[in-house]
Parts: sequence; structure tokens; C-alpha cells
Amino acid sequence: MTDYAATPGPLDEYPIHQTPLPIARVNTGDRNFYDRSYLNAHDRAGTFLVAGLGTYPNLGVVDAFLTVRRGDTQRTVRFSDAMGPRSLEQGAGGIRLEVLEPLHRLRLRCEHDDLAADLTWTGAFPAVQEQPHLMLAGPRPVLDASRFAQVGSWAGTLAVDGAEIAVDPAVWTGTRDRSWGIRPVGETEPAGRAATESAGGFWWLYVPLRFPEFAVVVIVQELPDGRRTLNDAQRVFPGGRVEQLGWPRITVEYRSGTRSPVRALLELTTPDGKPLPIEVEVGTGIALHVGCGYGGDPEWQHGQWKGRGWSSSSRYDLTDPEIVARAPWGVSDFVARARCGAAEGWGLFEHASIGRHDPSGFADLGSVAP
Repeated sequence: MTDYAATPGPLDEYPIHQTPLPIARVNTGDRNFYDRSYLNAHDRAGTFLVAGLGTYPNLGVVDAFLTVRRGDTQRTVRFSDAMGPRSLEQGAGGIRLEVLEPLHRLRLRCEHDDLAADLTWTGAFPAVQEQPHLMLAGPRPVLDASRFAQVGSWAGTLAVDGAEIAVDPAVWTGTRDRSWGIRPVGETEPAGRAATESAGGFWWLYVPLRFPEFAVVVIVQELPDGRRTLNDAQRVFPGGRVEQLGWPRITVEYRSGTRSPVRALLELTTPDGKPLPIEVEVGTGIALHVGCGYGGDPEWQHGQWKGRGWSSSSRYDLTDPEIVARAPWGVSDFVARARCGAAEGWGLFEHASIGRHDPSGFADLGSVAP
């Protein structure tokens, strides 16, 4: 492995250091340090795209993926490579992410015979810095990260299995985030004590929404007994003013016999104490652990060493019983259509409910909605 930390890198020319280390070295020896972009796009109907690009300095890996769902078919391409010197260039294999205007405009490109894209993102409202996210396994941080989120629109072209799609910014919208810190990446570590003394459940909700006059970002994580370990609800306006929206009351309606969300009510509170309810209808979904490399994906994990110049392409039939059986056991992203008073909004409804969650009435791993 090339020792990039032994010589100056391109970013060492700039006054951006925050430790006595060269930029090639992060301020921790934790193998799970990561730095990642996540993006999604949809046409407010049946086409849903999710993409990600991550770097893992302590693993020496860079990787990226792009997946598109249309109807009951999902096409995914993935790229992985050895990480070079840290620089302003972001890419892995056929996927490139270019910052055209920081915190406002990006360009996402993918070159592959099965899935190609040339898309430009424009933020509709300023990016929102989220609350720090910390998860512990005993005394050890297994997730310790910072993240900002933004809603916006997309323009450009998309080609899926040879079918070309025009991406009109008047219709295509989406959300994105940038996060960095520590989270499980690469080859799976031994579970150890956690395998027999786990928390018993995981409940997660992440809902960034775009309305005509403001954006809302809601994040909630709860323990099996409903105790909240992460609570963040913010509304951002065009000029950058941000207001906190209290301690949301969340009601999720699940499809009978499943834990697949159908709709939700987010009961927020403005700083002056007035209620701000948001009703969400849940649409097309993508399970992030089906081909996208997120936790529990049996095909590929973010940061996993696959060798130099690795790529793969998969086509999923979402009615296949094997895929249907996998879907509930991880985090899923859904297109969200929302209503806040008279205003209609669109965005993302990201959710996971695994194991026990008392507020939802789920007693154990096998519990489902009546």
C-alpha cells in the first residue's frame, strides 16, 4: 500500500488543517473512519434514484454506487478502487461527483453500459447542519458522525438499460447529505459480546422535505423502550434562518402484516409553541441493503476491499421472494409526498424498524403490524 502520509498531498497546500497531521491522515486510528456523500432524485412518480460516494482513509478504499428503481425493477452499478492522495477530486471508477458551487450546485456523472447519468443538483434552500450522531456499544463509539442535509432539484439526463430519461428540474426533486466520522465500514468485524447482549431493537427515522417556502429536516432514533437517543427537527427558510421544531411526536402507519410504512404524521412545534403537523404519504422505496452497500447487504459493503478497478452491475426483480424477504432487515428510503397546512412538499422518508419497539407495538423481531 502506498504511504501517502509520508509526503505532502495536494490539500496540504491549503490552510484547512485541523490537527498537526497531514491531510492524508485523519485524527483517529479507527478503521471505521469514513467521509461520504449521499444523494437521491425522483420524478414524484415511479422513478427513484439513489447514489453515494465514500472514502475510507484508514482502509485505503474509495467506492461509489448508483441505483435506479422503475416499477418493480431496480438497476444498480458499483465501483471500488484503491484510494489515492486526498484531493478535491471525488470519484470511483465510472462515478464522479463535482462541486460546482459549494453548498449549492453539484454535478453527478456515471458512465456504465447498464446505467448512465449526467445530472446537476441545485439546492433550493441552504444546507442544514444536523445534531451530532453518536451510538455506543458499551463504552465504544460505533457511530460518531457529523452531517449536513439539503433539499433541491435535478437537471440532466439518465439512461437505464438503454432507455433514456430527460430529468426536468421543474419536476425532479430530491435530497442530499454529507457526513463524516466513524461508522461501521469495510469487512464485518467480529460481533463479540454484542452478539448475545444486543439492544434488542433499532428504530430510525430521517425525513428531509422540500416545501415551496421552506424545508424541514426531522431525525429521530429510539431505543426499544421508546427512549429517544437522537432528536433533531429544524425548518430552514430561503435567507438561511433556521428554527427548531421541538420534540416531534411521530405516528407511523404500517401496511398490515409488515413493517413497511404507508403514511406518517409528524407533530412538530414552532418556537412560539404553535403546532406544526406534517402528514406524509410514503411512495416508491429502495432498500439500502439491496445492492447499495449499506449495513446487512450480502453482496457488497461500503469500504470493503474488492481490489483495484473493481465494478459490478446487478438487476433486481423486486417481486422475487428472496429480495422481498431481505427488504425488512435494514434501512429503506422512500419517496415522500407531504402536506403542511395548505402547502405540498416532496422529499425523503427514510425508515428502519427492526426488533422490539414498544411505542409501535412491536414486541420482538418477528412482530408486524396487525
